[in-house]
Amino acid sequence: MSSFMMISMIVLFALGVPIAIAVAAASIGGIAFFTPLPLLVAAQKLMTSIDSFPLMAVPFFILAGNLMEAGGISARLVEFAKTIVGGVQGGLACSCVLTCMIFASVSGSSVATTFAIGAILIPAMTRHGYPTSFAAALQATSAELGVIIPPSIPLILYGVSAEVSIGSLFVAGIGPGVLIASALMLFVYIYCRVKGWGKNDHVDRLDFVTAVRQALLALLMPVIIVGGIYQGVFTPTEASVVAVFYALFLGVFVYRSIGWNDLMNVLRKSVISSTVIMFIIAAAGLFSFLITRAGVPAAVGEWIAGTTESKVAFLVAVNLFLFFVGMFIETSAAIIVLAPILAPVAALFGIDLIHFGLIMVVNLALGMITPPLGVNLFAACQVANLPLQRVVPKLIPFVLVCLACLVLITYVPQISVGLLPFLR
Repeated sequence: MSSFMMISMIVLFALGVPIAIAVAAASIGGIAFFTPLPLLVAAQKLMTSIDSFPLMAVPFFILAGNLMEAGGISARLVEFAKTIVGGVQGGLACSCVLTCMIFASVSGSSVATTFAIGAILIPAMTRHGYPTSFAAALQATSAELGVIIPPSIPLILYGVSAEVSIGSLFVAGIGPGVLIASALMLFVYIYCRVKGWGKNDHVDRLDFVTAVRQALLALLMPVIIVGGIYQGVFTPTEASVVAVFYALFLGVFVYRSIGWNDLMNVLRKSVISSTVIMFIIAAAGLFSFLITRAGVPAAVGEWIAGTTESKVAFLVAVNLFLFFVGMFIETSAAIIVLAPILAPVAALFGIDLIHFGLIMVVNLALGMITPPLGVNLFAACQVANLPLQRVVPKLIPFVLVCLACLVLITYVPQISVGLLPFLR
């Protein structure tokens, strides 16, 4: 069944069938031809895949992101980031990474980050002479920070599955997030100098004091959201609603840039974007259910645990396995299935489970930007209005940078757990 589903999905991709439909069709074919299950199961699993309280954060964060865009909040964050890194060649592309890192501490959702920041910076980079495909690939990769820097839904799911402190996981996510953001900015700076892009990025850049003054209320948003979560005032899902109300308050009453017609357009845009992403998540959930029912993840996980004899070999095997899994199984589903299997084995090898949680999440987050189920990638393609085939070649260098960061995160535990002693 697994082979049939994979081949069917690849054929449908080659024929240009939309990702969600291709995944759902391959899964339905697997049910119809290789299982005794009734087709009603497909409808049930499509529904239950999105019937999740944490997933409620996705449409709310998309709405918050669109409100931030319409209300000028995202633009103010972009201008603030440009004052810090925008004065060099390739500075606008570096601003994309830095803005995503700031926005990630508000949204907790990589998809919301892609829509909110990409809607501003992809057109801006295109106007400054960057290839649109490069801008979309950079945006998709930078938005990956949304599931690493707290608040992060995948970290919450890992904490529940592996029975470790979610607060400690949030603190541990800061180091890897900063490392990946710094590595991406360094790579973009060098790459743009080699290609000759972004020589005029310093034009129209605000001075630092002006940018801070204009962005001050926007910069308070991460403080309110993250602070509220850490203090136990609200959950990450509830934080998404707080983000919506805060963005609405700033856009309507403070900046006065959102009118009634603007609000209707924002709601319409948010519904369409949320529907597309939730359809992909639903189809990925059905696919994950069938792969899991066939015993593929559990069998491979147990094989890794049984055949590796050293800590180094175990981590190599886990990284290779999770990178492959992330390409085909939705991140949340993969964590729920695999964390209870792999975490006890990691503990036997003496690996800190907080550290191991970041290894899992960072690795699976790469699946958000790699075909065939890369939701960030498809969101960036939607914003840039480009087909997948044009963005993937530009994506490869960014994936390699993230893989290099993953190696450091895997074998230098202090990147993840170094801050924990100062916060206990």
